[in-house]
Amino acid sequence: MEAKPENTEAVIDRLVERSVRHAVFEDRRDFLKVVGAGAAAAALADVFPLQAAKALAQAKLGTPEKKDLKIGFIPITCATPIIMAEPMGFYKKYGLNAQVVKASSWAMIRDLSINKESDATHMLSPMPLAISMGIGSQEVPYVMPAVENINGQAITLANKHKGVKSAADFKGFKFGVPFDYSMHNFLLRYVVAEAGLDPDKDIQIRAVPPPEMVANLRAGNLDGYLGPDPFNQRAVYENEGFIWMLSKDIWPGHPCCAFAARKDFAESSPNSFGALFRAIVDATQYAHDKKNRKDIAAAIAPRNYLNQPVEVVEAVLTGQFDNGLGQKMNVPDRVDFDPFPYHSMAIWILTQMKRWGYVKGDLDYAKVAGQVFAADQCREVMKSLGYKAPDKNSVTHAFLLGKQKTFDPAKPAEYLSGFAIKRA
Repeated sequence: MEAKPENTEAVIDRLVERSVRHAVFEDRRDFLKVVGAGAAAAALADVFPLQAAKALAQAKLGTPEKKDLKIGFIPITCATPIIMAEPMGFYKKYGLNAQVVKASSWAMIRDLSINKESDATHMLSPMPLAISMGIGSQEVPYVMPAVENINGQAITLANKHKGVKSAADFKGFKFGVPFDYSMHNFLLRYVVAEAGLDPDKDIQIRAVPPPEMVANLRAGNLDGYLGPDPFNQRAVYENEGFIWMLSKDIWPGHPCCAFAARKDFAESSPNSFGALFRAIVDATQYAHDKKNRKDIAAAIAPRNYLNQPVEVVEAVLTGQFDNGLGQKMNVPDRVDFDPFPYHSMAIWILTQMKRWGYVKGDLDYAKVAGQVFAADQCREVMKSLGYKAPDKNSVTHAFLLGKQKTFDPAKPAEYLSGFAIKRA
């Protein structure tokens, strides 16, 4: 396992010393070679208030108002950065004593967060949008400063359906999705509708907690599910199903899960929220590096986190897996990790909430997206940690399925009107 990065205080101290040395000894490299950086710093301390400069730099970040935090999560690989940040030390790096708290369902995650029994939480990316609008729950303003994972989902079918060739063959099937306000629900509906089926009439869709998906497949209660990993791979591992389509083959780079918090927590404890935000972004970038994936799998597979065989988690994170059809696959971007919450992602989600009748009446897509998906703040945090960040808050998105293969976030109403099957 790679050595962990320095904690925030050490990084800031080192940068302050480097900046001061550079300012005083610029173009005097011979001097530094002779006396060494340590001696130079000691000499500087006699004439420059170095400790004061370090203290000022530390103070700018602010001491967390609350260091003991609880962060809710569902045991799925989508939560990888949130989970791994505990055993791999990312929360401690930013001065937090954060504990991840496992929940059994998305309704439980939502209620724990709304009732302030958790300080921040793992959420499906549509959830903070829905809750902020009071759809499916009481209205509570949320902020979603970071996406956790992109891609990483699949349509898994029971073994008896190995003859299925297209989504048109799904007619009469019973499908599970994790929650109504999920990318899984909206991507499944998208796939089915593009095949000419009405997802509200030609198939059945019901919410099933991810840990219960394989058992429902085994019992015959479901023909399939569009679900999160590791439960697609777990179905293969238990010889109960096969991976019919990866979600990256619907919308490459689509968002799925996210890091979210009540807006009042972000505003009342800005230093705690900021430290947590930095820890999550840092962990997400660490997870993005594929050479870290096996170590991460070992860290998050244990019982108190995912409670899965490490080989199942490793197959998901590395993209080297058996698809249940006798094929060994190598798909490095089966799942990836990118924290930037594009407003255009939110706008697409909102078009689908409108399309299927979850949102009634007029909707200011850009306004809602901007209020919940904190793209500007994420850009600032990414840059402050030395990571490259996108320059734009919205981009066009390309789909691999369907007639409307490009989504322009500047024209959501036009996009929505182009669908033949919809409730809106």
